[in-house]
Amino acid sequence: MPFSIATWNINSVRLRLPIVERLLNEYAPDVLCLQETKCPDELFPAEAFHRLGYEHVAFSGQKGYHGVATISRRPLEIVERRRFCKMEDCRHISTRVRAGGKSLLLHNFYVPAGGDEPNPDVNWKFRHKLDFVQEMNEVRAESSDASASVLVGDLNIAPLENDVWSHKQLLKVVSHTPVETESFEAMRKAGNWVDLMRHVVPADQKLYTWWSYRAADWELSDRGRRLDHVWSSQNIVDDLLGIEVLRSARGWDRPSDHVPVIARFGWE
Repeated sequence: MPFSIATWNINSVRLRLPIVERLLNEYAPDVLCLQETKCPDELFPAEAFHRLGYEHVAFSGQKGYHGVATISRRPLEIVERRRFCKMEDCRHISTRVRAGGKSLLLHNFYVPAGGDEPNPDVNWKFRHKLDFVQEMNEVRAESSDASASVLVGDLNIAPLENDVWSHKQLLKVVSHTPVETESFEAMRKAGNWVDLMRHVVPADQKLYTWWSYRAADWELSDRGRRLDHVWSSQNIVDDLLGIEVLRSARGWDRPSDHVPVIARFGWE
């Protein structure tokens, strides 16, 4: 089986543990990166993952908000739990895992949503989001003959026109405003990151990973956004076999408003 990495904003790991277990049982990714776990470290349900064969679990969590976790079949080395913008919220963890004969540095991010008002002068949450993305410029796609980098997570920005259901109608909506999308793409390029989802799916095709809970019928209205991302260093792009967005998971029992994204590489 090819090596695979899944990313998923689960919107409370304990509340939605049954569908996380379903993902692991049905799709069996080698590594699963979760965001918005909403769980302090001492209460993280690591044993549930151990029982499914995922013996290696790294997390950074807090009560009720934010939180990230990386769960793996293979040994993990925790590299960093980085704090951004001098705040103590838990939005990042980086780990190393061996794959494809390389040491793979894996960043797991949960970028701030930014609130509802796209004006940093009146909305501190939006200011925080912009500052957070600016600080992410320091996170580079390190690579060598023996190493590579992957960055995944809920990055809370839909950068391209076809990453949202209506480019025109969402230009003044947080997650797709020009100030966000331009700084986001500039940050990605400055770090030498490759957008693997758009490497596989052309930019002229619609691609979503999130559908609002507010929609009476999310599937019929299909007003989605691509808020979840998978990036890599250039040296492993040719190893990518494909990307799968599990749209069906939006209809699972008590779902998250995000769905899992799985990247598969041609490694053992």
